[in-house]
Amino acid sequence: MASPPQAPPLHRIAAPRISAEDVVVFCDFFYKKTGISMDASRRYFIDKRLEDRMAANDCNSFREYLSLVKFQPGGAEMQALINEMTVNETYFFREDYQFACLTRRMLDEIADRKDPRRDRIRIWSIPCSTGEEPYSIAISILEDWPRASDFDIEIIASDIDTRALARAREGIYQARALHRVSPRIRDTYFRKLDGENWQVVPSLRESIDFGVINVSSPTQMARMRGIDVIFCRNLLIYFDDLSRRQTAEHFFDALNPGGFVALGHSESMSRISNIFVPRKFPEALVHQRPLP
Repeated sequence: MASPPQAPPLHRIAAPRISAEDVVVFCDFFYKKTGISMDASRRYFIDKRLEDRMAANDCNSFREYLSLVKFQPGGAEMQALINEMTVNETYFFREDYQFACLTRRMLDEIADRKDPRRDRIRIWSIPCSTGEEPYSIAISILEDWPRASDFDIEIIASDIDTRALARAREGIYQARALHRVSPRIRDTYFRKLDGENWQVVPSLRESIDFGVINVSSPTQMARMRGIDVIFCRNLLIYFDDLSRRQTAEHFFDALNPGGFVALGHSESMSRISNIFVPRKFPEALVHQRPLP
């Protein structure tokens, strides 16, 4: 009895190979665009995301994909690449001692130099990721700063990841992101949705100004002026020394005299630049642009 005909073998199309030289070229390119420093130690992370974007664009080689990113009108693929390469992992009231410092110390100093009838207090959260930080800032002010109703307060929240910003504007979070939120605060500023999802109430969502800002772009950073407090936590750890110094200088220019910068707990402005004055409050160490 004759054997049945064998089906032809299936040929899997392999993902385009990314060489060690390609990784070096990519890291240099991405650094120049974003200020974020990566190297071969993150090879698996880089390869996987590059392969995904190359497949999405039917690119047969890394060089073909890089040409697309560099020369595509409008820069949609550059933004998609940034979205893939950035990590967004946070929760509400993370490092909340800095929010206590804001409402107990920094805001009073700032308010004492302003006229509530005409002056606005401006706070900037960068990178804001999916929104937990700027919403936490707003809730802290509403709950814990007695002079909140005396001033017009603007909270600006920015990131280079447009997907994260879309989630921030939507304001929907799973229960694990709210694990440090008390039931009273949760029920006041959030609404229960299906399953474990909660959404920030519309009035709070509409009070935050979300937008794209790349700290490595002098043009974009030049738009930021007249800021009183900057929260920039756990961003500079991804930069090299030059990018950190440049970012510190951008922040200095963005701040009003006497304005403050709050960094992440593992970051130190004293190792980056001496243009700020360290202020050690009971709640936290922050950095201040000197008064004239």
